[in-house]
Amino acid sequence: MNPAPTLRAAILTAIAAVPGAFAQYAPPAPLQPFPGFINTYLRNQDAYLANWDVGGSARFRYEVRENNLAAPPNSDFASTATAVATNPGKISNDNSIFADKVLFRVGYTDKWWGALAEARSSSVTSDNRGAAPNIATGSSPESDGPVELHQAYVTIGNHKEFPVSLKVGRQELSYGDERLVGAFAWNNIGRVFDGGKLRWQNSWFGVDAFATRLVVPDDNNFNTSNDYEYFSGLYFNTKKVPKNWTEFYVLARNVSPGAAAFKAPSTTPAPFNTSARDIYTIGARFRSATNEWGNWDYTVETAGQFGDWKRAATGVRPNERDSHEAYAISGNVGYTFPEAFGTPRVALEYDYATGDSDPNDDRHETFDNLFPTNHKFYGYMDLVPWQNLHDVRGIFQLKPHPRVTFALEGHLFWLADTHDRFYNVAGVPRAGATIGGVNTGAPGSGAGYGLNPTYNGFLGTEIDAVCGVILTKFSNLEFGYGHFFRGAYIKDTFSKTGSQDADWVYTQLLVRF
Repeated sequence: MNPAPTLRAAILTAIAAVPGAFAQYAPPAPLQPFPGFINTYLRNQDAYLANWDVGGSARFRYEVRENNLAAPPNSDFASTATAVATNPGKISNDNSIFADKVLFRVGYTDKWWGALAEARSSSVTSDNRGAAPNIATGSSPESDGPVELHQAYVTIGNHKEFPVSLKVGRQELSYGDERLVGAFAWNNIGRVFDGGKLRWQNSWFGVDAFATRLVVPDDNNFNTSNDYEYFSGLYFNTKKVPKNWTEFYVLARNVSPGAAAFKAPSTTPAPFNTSARDIYTIGARFRSATNEWGNWDYTVETAGQFGDWKRAATGVRPNERDSHEAYAISGNVGYTFPEAFGTPRVALEYDYATGDSDPNDDRHETFDNLFPTNHKFYGYMDLVPWQNLHDVRGIFQLKPHPRVTFALEGHLFWLADTHDRFYNVAGVPRAGATIGGVNTGAPGSGAGYGLNPTYNGFLGTEIDAVCGVILTKFSNLEFGYGHFFRGAYIKDTFSKTGSQDADWVYTQLLVRF
């Protein structure tokens, strides 16, 4: 019998259960590995069917947002009248959605090869994010159906017998904490790439070499990868540095001018419709090895970027490319009280990413956040990315019962440089619109987002509370609430038209089968 599927489940469960293994909130892990109803049935019928992995999950989430739509980025925190004027067709700056995502997979693992195919259905109702006239049709940037091919790949190799393996096809990419490269599972669609990944692994180190193209969501049509956007890299990891898990990487994002127009339906979310660029990222990540630092844990990641970036056609020097020079750093240190009720963990984190100090020169200094899962790091309300940012984050985590996890977090946000814009979570700059011939984003107008170097850079404070509960061996329930207190920058941005704090609440049910 091949123990691979059961072993993988056990490893994932153990990692999720380690206190301090993650700097951010993670849902409670199952009390014991659960291969799924279909796998359990098949393996009870015939032990040799353990080579097969057949199952999936269904996730249902209801979200309520007040004074923040999440996208498009022009009206977050704006008064209702301004929001409607900036985004024609909307009835307010609020949004309540019901989202469901169903995944179904069939996989097979043999000694030297394996294969997996995974289908997905993603739908959203009552979404107020799309621009007119999409609201009337109920379109959403997180709808992609009725049935879509999420993953389909073949793997060749066995690291117990030979150090090299190959994975080819449509697949998720997930590295480190997913600050730069992640599967974006929180999103109702997620993120996948078409391409190949070669891995060399031995007792000293492992290294991935991958070359891929980003897959573009296209609701009600088969998703294809963007012929004009390539993502490739080398990702190295080792445990040989004492008491640490160490990673180094080199990533290349190469986007040609045709990317923005490639299969770009009105509902395609950023960053799929993006400007041309050739950006190279060199970085390192260090994480404390489990149980090697007593009750302490830490994670540090830093990345530098170089290359070039093409301005939008309406920008300065529209036919030229600027030299790209940017960097970012993140550090998190935590302490767990193992003898106290609920084994509480407290942690402090600081995140920084550069902004552009002069939009009129020939250098572009805004850090490119690449393809992250930002939801886990910079506030669960999804209003801020790792881009032109200072973020001071306080974390309190508690496990009052084996079936319950709880996190309370707070953020203090500043723009790293007020000469640059305030970006939304997808890396899109919040920009003013023209209403009645007046540019609401004109510098210092107090009527909307724009370049406002004279404003105080303090964006505001976000408070989040998230709770997860294991209902059964196959289902989890989550609740969350967030409130964003406007800072001086947002108040100044809408000083003439009015602004409001933002609220967000959600409940989510996940069922595995």
